[in-house]
Amino acid sequence: MTSDEIRNLFLEFFHERGHTILPSSSLVPHGDPSLLFTTAGMVQIKPFFLGIQTPPNVRIATCQKCFRTTDVDSVGDGTHLTFFEMLGNFSVGDYFKKESIAWAWEFVTEYLHLDSDRLWASVYLDDDEAFALWEQTGVPANRIYRFGEEDNFWGPAGNSGPCGPCSELHYDRGAQYGCTLPTCGPNCDCGRFVEIWNLVFTQYDQKPDGSRTLLPKPNIDTGMGLERVVAAVQDRDTVYETDLFSRLISLVSTLSGHRYGEDAELDRAMRIVVEHGRGMAFLVADGVLPTNEGRGYVLRRILRRAALFGRRLGLSRPFLTQVADAVIAQMSPTYPELSEHRQLVLDVIKAEEQRFMVTLETGVGIVDDLVEQAIVSGRATLSGEDVFRLYDTYGFPRELTAEVARERGISIDADGFETALERQREKARTSHSFHSAGALDASVVGAPPTEFLGYEVLNVQATVLSITKAQRAVDAAGEGEEVDIILDSSPFYGEMGGQVGDSGRLSNGAVDVDVLNTLRTPADVIIHRSRITRGSLSIGDTVFAMVEEGRRLDIARNHTATHLLQAALRATLGQQASQRGSLVEPDRFRFDFTWIGSIDREQIDAFERWVNEKVRANLIVTTRHAAYDDAVEQGAIALFDEKYGDEVRVVAVGEPPISVELCGGTHVNATGQIGLFVIVNEGSVGTGLRRIEAVTGRIAEELSRSRSRALLSIADKLETQVNGVEGRLSSVLDDTEALRKRLGTLERQLAASMVDSLAAQAISVQSVPLIISRVDGLSTHVLREMGDSLRDKLGECIAVFATVEGGRPFFLVMASAGLAGQGVHAGQIAMRAARVTGGGGGGKPTMAQAGGKDPRKLGDALEEARRAVEEQLTASSGG
Repeated sequence: MTSDEIRNLFLEFFHERGHTILPSSSLVPHGDPSLLFTTAGMVQIKPFFLGIQTPPNVRIATCQKCFRTTDVDSVGDGTHLTFFEMLGNFSVGDYFKKESIAWAWEFVTEYLHLDSDRLWASVYLDDDEAFALWEQTGVPANRIYRFGEEDNFWGPAGNSGPCGPCSELHYDRGAQYGCTLPTCGPNCDCGRFVEIWNLVFTQYDQKPDGSRTLLPKPNIDTGMGLERVVAAVQDRDTVYETDLFSRLISLVSTLSGHRYGEDAELDRAMRIVVEHGRGMAFLVADGVLPTNEGRGYVLRRILRRAALFGRRLGLSRPFLTQVADAVIAQMSPTYPELSEHRQLVLDVIKAEEQRFMVTLETGVGIVDDLVEQAIVSGRATLSGEDVFRLYDTYGFPRELTAEVARERGISIDADGFETALERQREKARTSHSFHSAGALDASVVGAPPTEFLGYEVLNVQATVLSITKAQRAVDAAGEGEEVDIILDSSPFYGEMGGQVGDSGRLSNGAVDVDVLNTLRTPADVIIHRSRITRGSLSIGDTVFAMVEEGRRLDIARNHTATHLLQAALRATLGQQASQRGSLVEPDRFRFDFTWIGSIDREQIDAFERWVNEKVRANLIVTTRHAAYDDAVEQGAIALFDEKYGDEVRVVAVGEPPISVELCGGTHVNATGQIGLFVIVNEGSVGTGLRRIEAVTGRIAEELSRSRSRALLSIADKLETQVNGVEGRLSSVLDDTEALRKRLGTLERQLAASMVDSLAAQAISVQSVPLIISRVDGLSTHVLREMGDSLRDKLGECIAVFATVEGGRPFFLVMASAGLAGQGVHAGQIAMRAARVTGGGGGGKPTMAQAGGKDPRKLGDALEEARRAVEEQLTASSGG
């Protein structure tokens, strides 16, 4: 039975038992800031369990793509994965233990045909009900194990909330995989028993004091890892030998010329390449792009790890796009987003892999510098923090750092590295924990949706439903207090979809309230974050809710401009330029989009012209509601990481439309209201991701005036007219460059005239000429040239120069190669001199430079340099 057949069979099995099959949600969780990635099938079901959203059915089944980061460094061992598929069936207050246990047993024995004698169950310590139900299915009591909370209880998010015991199905791989101990069984570390299905019985509500009461409607949350169950069905030792991975392993084997199964270390490298190859393809397809933080950092990390281990297989040229393309070919029938975004996936991976090749060279240079500093300081070990910084910041592997350092006789602090790595892992684990109400106060859970009237009007009469102060519900609040307020209806747009929330006022004859910000929950409850400026406010009060009109219109101008900008990008660059995020504020907006390569000034000008043409055309902006499938089929643009309901709001610009997007934001009625559109900045924010920052309306007008004033000021300083600024500035720059070259020539002439004088001043230390002098008025590169001239003139010698640049001491030390070979080290000499002036630095044995802080100690520093030279020469001569 193939993996595709098992996946389909699971969904068909539960569909026949009344479950609605939901498609996999994105690896980027929507509406849950507590999660970095979708880590379980439960993630998209969580709002139903919490009562935040209404499920399409109380019975649901999914095959969810998941990504976990806590075990990245363990990938390659045959069991750990970052990307995996989770089969799950869920009950939202419908069936419970009896049905879930019976169906689990029926599916694995009668549909997957796993040997019932090799199936074991585990239950929570006191869950006698689950124990009895497993016995009823035919599992003998001696194959049902009881475990405590660590293994068989799913706790709440935080210290309170829904929780419950769980029960697991384990598959016995056979005694040949075991530890032979008589206690060997489920949860033994030997690897003989593999957990294939976890059934979570969410039946309790845990209080902050640790006590638990039964939920009025318990839920079922199950998860069965597809990779593990396929390995059991196909009777394979590891998941990498199943059909989920075998084609990818074969590809890497062909590319590298190594056969899988012949060398343990090479096998591990192949497993890392194919596992990370799957993960990176799915992450990019779901809109994640390489960056130095958050999700983008994780993508960059696994991509670079795969590239590194590919090099260990002998793959010195970029190859990861071939792996990713094979993943797309294999998995896109199940996950069509892979083929839909194939070119983006391949372009991003290609660019990032090529970038890493450069990073490898950079990393080697940094390691060389760290090794030099260790030698100068007399240390034999690179610190674990330095090794981890290379790994964490540059993606430079510990093993490669150790190899480069070992060539110079330096080791690395492996324990310190592991400590720093564990600290990062703990941070990752913390970032993956669930929070039951996301970023909003728990009191909004269960609140009715707020009727939003802000598309049509900016002032309405409303009733106060809820007041929360310091995360506690209160009946009333008084002057000076900051509170969260929920109304039955509101004209205030709650922050959502990249658009900031409205501000304004709530008022009646007895109270005035400043609304400072407005948020919107996934359950469509609008939270008015407010400060009471006069009087008191109570639940049940009637107030007039008034949005600040000027600010709202500024936001609307910017939001409509983002739609026009996306249309301009697609018209100018092509369909591959698509939105990956935005922030719409009253005074500016930013727009992130996919694009491999750079954007030049002419293209930026083209974007501006395109948008401003549409602004001057005063195109009408219309909105309508439609079924999601119909809107997308008709060409409406849907965002990568946005989750849409069955019915969506469609915003169109022009007739016929030049832009059609799914959008819940606020917009102008016609593009002429935007006034003016100006791009203020454009640049890269990661591989394949660029950002445009722009302004519109009043801010754009003021920016244009400011730029005009600056240009007039420059023209006055250059003593020319505005239209002559460019030519006059070019002339000034040409003159400046000519003067710079002339100054360089004069510097070299001065240096040449000083060589004989300095050579004559050389002192002899252990029969070696030492030139030690303060030299002012020469640049660093000219000082180096003068040092080279002295070495040519004197042969084996040492030169120590000091100067002051910008009020700070600077030291340059040069030593002949022959002396360096005898133990003289310019880096150590420079460092000792710089320390006297409160600075530091170093370099190679033949040349080094260092800087200080206190120029008054320059003479003392040169004296310290002389002592350092004497000590080194004495030591090298054995004196």
